[in-house]
Amino acid sequence: MVLGLGIAYMVVGVITTSLVLLHSGRGGGLSDMFGGGLGASAAGSTQMERNLDRLTIVFGLIFTFMTIALAFAINA
Repeated sequence: MVLGLGIAYMVVGVITTSLVLLHSGRGGGLSDMFGGGLGASAAGSTQMERNLDRLTIVFGLIFTFMTIALAFAINA
């Protein structure tokens, strides 16, 4: 069980890291690469950025809960 959790933990960690690196800084990033920066309004971000934000939050939460589950599994 610990081995399976460890492998899943590493996969989720790589996905989470990739999602964080896809975020745009102060100009540039994934949204500009696909043309989202051309029509982005000052009031909010593009739909692609919002979806990227949601995915990052979901995978961050999964990573957090898997950290706790792995800690309990190792100590059990």
